[in-house]
Amino acid sequence: MELAKSQFIKKKTNKNEKGSRNRSEILKRLTRKSKRNASFFYLTATGHRGVPKEPRGALLLGSCSSLSYLDSARFGRGRLTSPAGCAWRPSGGTESVALAREAVAIGVPVLGTIVWGPGETMSSFVTEVLAHSGRLEKEDLGTRIGRLTRRVEEIKVQQDLHVSIAEFTQLKQQLERDTVVLSMLKQLQEFSTAIEEYNCALSEKKYVAAAQQLKKAQNCLKLLKSRKGFELQIFKSLSVELTIQKQNILYHLGEEWQKLAVWKLPPSKVSSLESALQTELHLCTKPSQKEDETPGPPLSSVLLAFALIGELHPKLKSFSQLLLKYIIRPLVSYPSLHALIDTHLDTVVFRFESVATDLEHSSPPEVFTKIRLVLEVLQKHLLDLHLGDDLEDEKVSNIVLAEIVGDMIWEDMSECLIKDCLVYSIPTNSSKLEQYEEVIQSTEEFENALKSMRFLKGDTTDLLKYARNINSHFANKKCQDVIVAARNLMTSEIHNTVKISPESKIALPDLPAPDEGNRLKIQKVPKSLPNEMMNLDPENKLGEHSFSLPTCRISESVEKLMELAYQTLLEATASSDQCAVQLFYSVRNIFHLFHDVVPTYHKENLQKLPQLAAIHHNNCMYIAHHLLTLGHQFKLRLAPVLCDGTTTFVDLVPGFRRLGTECFLAQMRAQKGELLERLSSARNFSNMDDEDNYSAASRAVRQVLHQLKRLGVVWQDVLPVNIYCKAMGTLLNTAIAEIIGRITALEDISTQDGDRLYSLCRTIVEEGPQVFTPLPEENENKKFQEEVPVYVPKWMPFKELMLLLQASLQEIGDRWADGKGPLATAFSSGEVKALIRALFQNTERRATALSKIK
Repeated sequence: MELAKSQFIKKKTNKNEKGSRNRSEILKRLTRKSKRNASFFYLTATGHRGVPKEPRGALLLGSCSSLSYLDSARFGRGRLTSPAGCAWRPSGGTESVALAREAVAIGVPVLGTIVWGPGETMSSFVTEVLAHSGRLEKEDLGTRIGRLTRRVEEIKVQQDLHVSIAEFTQLKQQLERDTVVLSMLKQLQEFSTAIEEYNCALSEKKYVAAAQQLKKAQNCLKLLKSRKGFELQIFKSLSVELTIQKQNILYHLGEEWQKLAVWKLPPSKVSSLESALQTELHLCTKPSQKEDETPGPPLSSVLLAFALIGELHPKLKSFSQLLLKYIIRPLVSYPSLHALIDTHLDTVVFRFESVATDLEHSSPPEVFTKIRLVLEVLQKHLLDLHLGDDLEDEKVSNIVLAEIVGDMIWEDMSECLIKDCLVYSIPTNSSKLEQYEEVIQSTEEFENALKSMRFLKGDTTDLLKYARNINSHFANKKCQDVIVAARNLMTSEIHNTVKISPESKIALPDLPAPDEGNRLKIQKVPKSLPNEMMNLDPENKLGEHSFSLPTCRISESVEKLMELAYQTLLEATASSDQCAVQLFYSVRNIFHLFHDVVPTYHKENLQKLPQLAAIHHNNCMYIAHHLLTLGHQFKLRLAPVLCDGTTTFVDLVPGFRRLGTECFLAQMRAQKGELLERLSSARNFSNMDDEDNYSAASRAVRQVLHQLKRLGVVWQDVLPVNIYCKAMGTLLNTAIAEIIGRITALEDISTQDGDRLYSLCRTIVEEGPQVFTPLPEENENKKFQEEVPVYVPKWMPFKELMLLLQASLQEIGDRWADGKGPLATAFSSGEVKALIRALFQNTERRATALSKIK
């Protein structure tokens, strides 16, 4: 209890303090507003109970010079109230009353507002207040009763008003619901009416009216579904009904369309001239007039009905694809094909006929003429129909059939015209570029004609852009043709060869003289020159063919490949700068392609066939030889952009030389392997007194000689003479070195063994030179056969070995000649001692002979 009481006192104290602060602020504000010239306002802020000893907050407001202080007089006992019955004399205007009212409104208890003149005193004011205090209390009570009565009446009125508002709101909501329901019923009625009229029009084949009513029903259903809060089952039923009716009219329109546009297509799907001749298109331009049949709708009505229900584009797309595939494409692809158009009273028939021609591809002007004829007839009888100028739907009334068909087929048709017609009209020679202006003009006329028929829009110039960009297309086509031709040559047979000699030259017309602006400035040679420069020693002169390629055989395809490169560069000299650059780099691409294609495409044959390896070697050397001077020959005749040092092929030379050398060396390694494999069957040439061993060794030697002779024939007249002799000498040297190594490794050679080994060596010495036959004429080969030691480093040691096998100790010592004889040149002292120990028994003579070998 004490705690609750203390909390209550604390709350009340806080409330009183808060009220005091508010009153203080009010008094300060009233003080600022109080000054007036002729009147004073006396305000007293009283307490809640009893009369204080001093009226707290009593404030005399005014501007009188004699009264501007706080009154501290006592007002006697009893509760002071507002002397409402006093007769006031306000002399300060209505502002005094307003100030008092403001004080009351903001919560300051007002004792009274007293107005007196200069002669009145405070005592008269107090006396008058006390005299009227009882009456004022009575009057204040009556006022309160009246105010409460009025308040009770106002509350009653407010309650009645709340009830009325609630009823009004309820009625309003009910009215809105009824309005929505009425609107929906109205739309349902419109839907029903539209479906009835649709059925009526469809039965009478009035497809435009039926389509309009169907569209109206669609709009009604759309509005019904848009109502929020209404998800009725009837909506689903109406949607199903609408879908059924739409499919129904589409079926009937499809039947009518098939009667109006009849295609007779070939049974085969494969496109060919024969199938194109079986294609026909029949267009019915007027309804049927037969008495026993109901007249059909006109073509425009069918198309308009399709447009109204939103199915015109799918139907025209199907027609456009057939038109493109069976009429336009064949006219572009087959030069002998021409369109025949038969026009009757109510039908137009498209068919084809074939006219014999030798042309592989039609010229663009001829193709454009054929296509224009077909499109003009379609424009007149099908695509220029007025669908509905008086329709409310602007989208349908503004439809242009030609634009729709043009948008659907133009992209494919232009691609077909470019790939199957314009591409083949691009000249293959720069001299014919001027004649291409006719093609450009006919292309422009064709596009303008299509635009006038509204097949094309005004900004469409695909064909014309392609035709006008002839320089780029010419360069691209020329480069493509060059690369294709080069690749065909690279993949052709290598063994078809031609013989070239230092006198051989590529058959080319004389190159045009370089432009004056591109001529190199030749420095003038001074008239007086030193005698050393004027008189050259004849011994320092080079031969006529010092830098010529030696006589050999190369592939026909490689010779044609180089001719192609020269012809392409010659073409570049007469072309535009852009074309010249492309052609120049196409020639470089030819050689890059050769470097990649030939070794890969012919890999197996180059590994197995020695002759092809030799031919490939010659081909690479032939190309490298021409690449040395190819760029220099055309340097001053190509475009200026290429004359800055880039017109060269010298950088490709090392690669081609390496390509040919590696291929031939790989073949040489393979041949060496075969020779060593054959000699491995000779049983190390030991125990030759055994018939089996001797037979095996003799067979191995014969096989080696046979292989070398076969290679000599295969490479004869193919490789240059110097390469031929080096190659055959290297292989023969390999075989001889292997035989020498095997014989010198023997520890014991009997007399019979020595005789038989001598016989085998003599066979090699006699038949070995016969493998050197680089030329087909036998008489010319004797020179090379006599020079065997030049190409076979082991030839002389081999002959010395053969002599050792039959020589005595004395003869061996004589041939050694204290390390200065031919034997010392061929063998080392250790090898000779080993042979002596193997050939001779251990005797004093052998010891003496061995002592001489140092």
